[in-house]
Amino acid sequence: MNELRVLVLALAVVVCGGCKPAAAPPANASQIPGLPTHAQPRLQTVKLWLGAQEMIAELAATPDQVRTGMMFRTNMAETEGMIFDLEYPQQTGFWMPNCPLPLSVAYINANGEIEEIHNLQPYDTNLVYSTSENIRFALETRQGWFERHNIKPGVALRTERGSIKETFSGKR
Repeated sequence: MNELRVLVLALAVVVCGGCKPAAAPPANASQIPGLPTHAQPRLQTVKLWLGAQEMIAELAATPDQVRTGMMFRTNMAETEGMIFDLEYPQQTGFWMPNCPLPLSVAYINANGEIEEIHNLQPYDTNLVYSTSENIRFALETRQGWFERHNIKPGVALRTERGSIKETFSGKR
């Protein structure tokens, strides 16, 4: 069980969020070994719905895509997000090194239901952990998006391809 927690923590350490110019990043974030050094190109997208709200989300499916996430990105439209495939249910944590945009993250279970929503602060190198150990996916949006659209825990996510599991099934 300790090995699993170490693996989960290691994965959590490499997962991050989105971006827009804000204050300069703290010097220590750029000195963390193994962090990506530039933004990744725009990823494949999918239309998804949370309740009646529609969004276009980039699919972070591979370990490198998940690790890089929204680092160094300088904007995110109100109707955009990034959905992360965490590969198996787990307790997870997201952080914000090299990410100047304030974001919100929804931690989502394997059935596509939001279990938790948390705010993430620009350049914060502290992990924001899920309380649940049943998190399979995460969705990052502009900070406050869930609140502005009255999306709360218990809301199910669906995509134009079916369930979120089906959406990622042919990912690699």
